[in-house]
Amino acid sequence: MPQHTIRIRGARTNNLKRLDVDIPRGRLIVFVGVSGSGKSSLVFDTIAAEAGHQLNETFPPFARNRLPKWTRPGTDEIEGLSPVVLIDQRRLGGNARSTVGTITDAWTYLRLLFSRIGTPFVGESNRFSFNDPAGMCPSCSGLGEVIVSAVDRFLDLDRSLAQGAILLPGFGEGGYWYSQYADIGSFSADTPLRDWAETERSALLYGGAHAAALGTRPPKEYEGVVERFERIYLHTADDLSDRKRETVERFTRAEICPDCHGDRLNEAARSVTVAGRTIGEMARMEVTELAALLEEVREPAIAPAVAALTGRLRAMVAIGLGYLHLGRATTSLSGGESQRVKTVKHLGSSLIEMLYIFDEPTVGLHPHDIDSMTTLLRRLRDKGNTVLVVEHDPAVMAIADQVIEIGPDAGAGGGHLVFQGTFEELRRADTATAQALGDRGSPGKRPRTADGAFTVANATRNNLQNVTVDIPAGVLTVLSGVAGSGKSSLAAELLAQHAAVVIDQRPVSTNRRSTPITYTGIATPVRRLFARHSGLPASMFSANSEGACPDCKGLGVIYTDLAFMEGQESVCETCQGRRVTAEVLGHRVNGLSIADLGDLTVADAIRRLPDEEIGRALRTLERVGLGYLRLGQPLTTLSGGECQRVKIAKELRDSAAPTLYVLDEPTTGLHLRDIAVLLGLLDQLVDQGHTAVVIEHNLDVIRHADWMLDLGPGPGKHGGRILYQGPVTGLTGTATAAALRDGSDRYSAVSRSS
Repeated sequence: MPQHTIRIRGARTNNLKRLDVDIPRGRLIVFVGVSGSGKSSLVFDTIAAEAGHQLNETFPPFARNRLPKWTRPGTDEIEGLSPVVLIDQRRLGGNARSTVGTITDAWTYLRLLFSRIGTPFVGESNRFSFNDPAGMCPSCSGLGEVIVSAVDRFLDLDRSLAQGAILLPGFGEGGYWYSQYADIGSFSADTPLRDWAETERSALLYGGAHAAALGTRPPKEYEGVVERFERIYLHTADDLSDRKRETVERFTRAEICPDCHGDRLNEAARSVTVAGRTIGEMARMEVTELAALLEEVREPAIAPAVAALTGRLRAMVAIGLGYLHLGRATTSLSGGESQRVKTVKHLGSSLIEMLYIFDEPTVGLHPHDIDSMTTLLRRLRDKGNTVLVVEHDPAVMAIADQVIEIGPDAGAGGGHLVFQGTFEELRRADTATAQALGDRGSPGKRPRTADGAFTVANATRNNLQNVTVDIPAGVLTVLSGVAGSGKSSLAAELLAQHAAVVIDQRPVSTNRRSTPITYTGIATPVRRLFARHSGLPASMFSANSEGACPDCKGLGVIYTDLAFMEGQESVCETCQGRRVTAEVLGHRVNGLSIADLGDLTVADAIRRLPDEEIGRALRTLERVGLGYLRLGQPLTTLSGGECQRVKIAKELRDSAAPTLYVLDEPTTGLHLRDIAVLLGLLDQLVDQGHTAVVIEHNLDVIRHADWMLDLGPGPGKHGGRILYQGPVTGLTGTATAAALRDGSDRYSAVSRSS
């Protein structure tokens, strides 16, 4: 008899308090709650982890060793699971060879199409693969770009050779190569390069014929600076050291391959056409246009491939990605775009009774575009699947069959089931989410006055239409517009033309030893505090130094490699996971051992540790709403929104001189209640004399801004223009203006849809 619920008993992963819940199968369920309440612990670390682990167990050991690893959750009982499809916000990333076409498999069908009916005929489909030697451009090895010397960065013309005019490592006075330029009698070592003749600078850089033209010819074996740099750094097959790699990144740039012009393919593949277009031309077309063009291809022999390719393209259009093109690198996609691309392959699947799990699928979506995502979620449910969504957007809550709220608060104050029912029942409940839904928000504030401007000149990155615009300094500016309108491209141009600090959602750390203790810099003050109270050296209170448990080397766990089986990690029997020796554990401050600190929340530590330096560092985390984090919590476990707030806390603590800050969708991962905290933080940055530029779709943030730039009017080639710049109250006639108007009663649009 089929089970109609996912039955969970005694869930205790992370902050879950032995939670019991029955989740109906075959329904669309939205999980809500304040940031850090335990939503992700329930949905991802419990349900997805157990489903993934049990599915992996059905494969033979050899295959299991190559599948994603799942850590089994702490539960008393969990039943009613199906195979899980996890669609999270992690950017697709990949390497330089990964494109929208390859990640969606659309490129595979396109290659097949050209290999069968393309003219002239050149061979099998691998001849159209830029990842295969048979098809890749030999000049760029299928990357579409080549690395070239950024010669304009090599020299400081206001310095002489003796003063270090050649900025490359080893060329300064006393450096390894300095004498081969300054002491050969061809150049003046004490004259600023700006005062040299152009022929002299060319001889210095390029050697060869340029050097031969000098009146005082260099030695026969003379090598120009550029030639020497490229020989040592670019024309070597050896693995580069970290220092060499940093030098390459600093003194080179990527340029479009001069041979394939970015098509990535060799000349033979580039010459083949279908429907009058080369494969490179089709790769540069927007998905919407390419789908329409393929309707002209009617050869019966290739009809199945055309149908499969068109199906993928139509699926991309259906979820609001019609403005992308198949040649776009996946590394350039936003988190929201990455998440939607991942769903494409599932739309055509005939599998049913699957378990689909989404992590904030509206991230990166303008209010105008959210309908496309909610339609997708309902389609997956209506095919007979269970769809679980972690989300803060009321528009997604409104279409749910059930809303489940975890709370009532964050961290140790969360982990309980506080509500389960329909959206309308939630609006009448007394929970943090219900209160936020009923909050009409504060009226708009008086805009601040700018004290200068950052000019972005002649921007043509991606779809920008030769944009020149002034972004005011000393105020909060928001970049708005539909997805794909050019907001991120404009922000990238701002970063390229001006020094700025980027506060994005990328992980704060990839090291499992990195915690709030290490990130805030309080590790040393903490050790000194314990040293003062104990009389022992401070190094004794470090799990990475003298105080480390000798058996687990301060890790707290012992890892056993089981070859083809999944490795086993067990708590160290000597220190019981405390990471330090028994002697160290015997010394306490206010009743706390050094190991007890990891279990304290930031808020508790401020209260219990009698040290002003420690309190000052931790108070910035509390100010950004992260007082619930445990001091020993690995930073690798933080959400994107939490990572962003940790970075803001660091800037609030460390910033001094006026700085330009660029923030990428800072409301990601934030509960409705927490957005007010974020706005307060942005105000603090600006009030300290800094400039904040925010890419954002959230209407509360847009209303709060002093200035806005609205881009559009559409995505891709239909966008890239500044539709409006000025105070928010003056915006009219755009998709953002319509969203602000429809949402003037904060959630009126949601009420109508529900």
